[in-house]
Amino acid sequence: MINLLFQGQYALFGIILIAIVISLTFHEYGHAATAWLFGDNTAKLQGRMTLNPAAHIDPAGLLMVAIIGFGYARPVPTNPRNYRVPWADMLVSAAGPGMNLLIAIVAINFYVLGLNLGWGFIQGPGPQVFFVYLAQINLILMLFNLIPVGALDGHYILPYFLPRDLAQRYRAWNHQYGNQLLLGLILLSFFGIPVFSYIWQVGQALLPIITFVG
Repeated sequence: MINLLFQGQYALFGIILIAIVISLTFHEYGHAATAWLFGDNTAKLQGRMTLNPAAHIDPAGLLMVAIIGFGYARPVPTNPRNYRVPWADMLVSAAGPGMNLLIAIVAINFYVLGLNLGWGFIQGPGPQVFFVYLAQINLILMLFNLIPVGALDGHYILPYFLPRDLAQRYRAWNHQYGNQLLLGLILLSFFGIPVFSYIWQVGQALLPIITFVG
């Protein structure tokens, strides 16, 4: 992404950066709001149940996104002991990717609807780039976070679909090796091995599927 600046594509860089900030903000808000819904107000008390990007964006994580294409936001604090149902942990974890899917659906269909209805502010290459990138970035963020390794949301979700013994072994394995594996995959991608190219391809393939407005 930083290459866009070197190529003089400042507007495109800004559009993508704004789309990333929006995507990360809604992702973390989804975690916080769902945790509160199931009885844990930890995130709310710490000012995280908000759509203000300043509450969620980590400057170092955002800088990493700009430089190497991978980064992070500030994790939402939760206390599972406050949950009212035993499977709330899974739903809180799934809420982040779920929010990204929702934003992707809204963004692309709002854009297509605006084109069909002839809305003036939606015309031109600028809005097209913004809404399409917003939808694609949210799809990619959803898919990436569903990978069940390291601290990604997927590692909280997967054990609920495994037999109890296997789930316990998986949790122990991920606790010991998950972050190293995730870092290794990111490094391989950074050095030119397209480890995550499939995520981009799947995200692109999903875009027409979630476009309901004809």
